[in-house]
Amino acid sequence: MTASVAPETPAPSLADQIAPHLPLLRRYARALTGSQASGDAHVAALLEALLADRSVVDVARGARVGLYAAFQRLWTSAAIDAPPEPDSAREATAQLRLNRLTPRSKQALLLASVEGFSLDEAAVVLETEPAEVAALVEDAMKELRRQTRARVLVIEDEPIIAMDIEGVVTEAGHTVVAIADTRDSAVAAAHAHRPDLVLADIQLADGSSGIDAVQDILAAFSAPVIFITAYPDRLLTGARPEPTFLISKPFRPETVVAAVSQALFFRDASDAP
Repeated sequence: MTASVAPETPAPSLADQIAPHLPLLRRYARALTGSQASGDAHVAALLEALLADRSVVDVARGARVGLYAAFQRLWTSAAIDAPPEPDSAREATAQLRLNRLTPRSKQALLLASVEGFSLDEAAVVLETEPAEVAALVEDAMKELRRQTRARVLVIEDEPIIAMDIEGVVTEAGHTVVAIADTRDSAVAAAHAHRPDLVLADIQLADGSSGIDAVQDILAAFSAPVIFITAYPDRLLTGARPEPTFLISKPFRPETVVAAVSQALFFRDASDAP
């Protein structure tokens, strides 16, 4: 009796390999370029190049590393037209602060601290050595800490996590003005303190939404927002409040510090140092 042979599982296509990483690449592109519109234009250009030539993305070191490396090459070699942003003053302020970092330091910081790449992976993306990436990240963090100090509202319904976030933010030299655990209390705290920055979870204590709380706050006054959430898919697809950043739980303290510094680039021009 001949033993049956199980059919081989076909290898995933390149599209299937990179698709899960595209929302995260949008995040990186948004932070690198200073606006979601410009970031998305660069991502779209990369996808167009990939349709014309599959070898644009080399997945030998993994699909995500290959995707970001291809984006990096596009970013450094081409100027991509993008639609205008609705708030040009804020974006101009962001670019002013971002430009105080060297381009390589900014890229290394985003890759290693925000995107979560190892030093070896970030070195592949930047086509350099891990030791240089580490030095660039340290230089960027020093400069960002020098530039930015802020009053922060934390919206988080888990007391332990709220305390962790408060500790990270305070140690980085900022002041937490309030901690709220529901939509209503968050909006009330925002009106009372008018923070420079909001750190918000999505799922809150009474079943209310951190996204709704942020929308209410931004309807009253402007402040950059960082969502720290276990539900990143709710923000990485479709439109979201601007200007916002995203950190997935569980988070690393250095990721929060880096994101806070990046987000503070989006304060109003009158507040720029």
